[in-house]
Amino acid sequence: MNIEKVSGLIRELLIEIGEDPNREGLLKTPERVAKSYEFLTSGYRKDINVIINNAVFESHANNMIIARDIEVYSMCEHHMLPFLGKCHIGYIAKNKVIGVSKLARIVDFFSRRLQIQERLTAQIARQIRDAVDALGVGVVMECKHLCMMMRGVQKQNSVMTTSTVLGEFHNDVSTRAEFFSLINKHAE
Repeated sequence: MNIEKVSGLIRELLIEIGEDPNREGLLKTPERVAKSYEFLTSGYRKDINVIINNAVFESHANNMIIARDIEVYSMCEHHMLPFLGKCHIGYIAKNKVIGVSKLARIVDFFSRRLQIQERLTAQIARQIRDAVDALGVGVVMECKHLCMMMRGVQKQNSVMTTSTVLGEFHNDVSTRAEFFSLINKHAE
């Protein structure tokens, strides 16, 4: 991303909304915003294979593995405002498991781009399935959307929940029920 070019665009935006980019508080704002966007959209410029970094390991236990409450920060593609919340991931290993920190890094990889929550949930599930050749994957996301809170309908307490279930999580009702039960235990 060209920081200098984006900084110039932000400077123009400040003028268009009626601000003076030469006033003391805004002098460095264009560059700060450009660097912020560089970070918040870094998922476009990274390689998922580098992120996973061969942290897939042989395992003969075909049990359910769950990582709960992974923080999610993304930006909605419709208004370029943040949405944030939690992601819960479960998968059933066949012969491989992935390092637990890589689950959070996969979430970050896909969330650091302009998104809709529905697509983000599915992308995470498919990537985990493909990375470990899992028998099944479940991903649930619970997020608050600032585009809904700060503008438009202005609903402050709404939470959007999305889920994607693949393989055994989709095909087997008891597996799906076990997953949802386990990710909801923290609410008790």
